[in-house]
Amino acid sequence: MTEVRYYCPRCEAIASLEREGYLADKCVTPYPLDGWEYAATYENFEGTDGVEIVCGADETDGEGCGEVYYLSFVKFEDGEEVEPRHLADVLPSRPTVAGARRDADEDDDDGPRFDFEP
Repeated sequence: MTEVRYYCPRCEAIASLEREGYLADKCVTPYPLDGWEYAATYENFEGTDGVEIVCGADETDGEGCGEVYYLSFVKFEDGEEVEPRHLADVLPSRPTVAGARRDADEDDDDGPRFDFEP
C-alpha cells in the first residue's frame, strides 16, 4: 500500500489515502462523474470507479471545508478508456432571469443584482 495525497478542489486541504499503486487516477473533481460508482474512504474502494472524500474528515486530519469531492480512477469498458460526459452535461444549468442583464452604459451601483452572475 502507498500513501497518496489529494488536494480538495475547493479549499486545497490535503487528504491522504492508503491505496494500491496499480490504481490509475483520472481526476479529482467537486462533483461525481456521470457513470462512475464511488465508495467512501473507509470502504474497500479498489473494486469501484473512485472514492468519495469528505474534506475535513479523518483523511485531512480535521482540516478542510467539509464539502464532498471525488477522486475518479481511469475506467475501461471493452478495452477502451471511458471518458466522462462533458462538464456542461453533468452540472445543472445556471438559473437565469430574462432581461436581467445590465447594459454596459448603466451606472455601477451596490443595489441588488438578479442576473445570478458573480
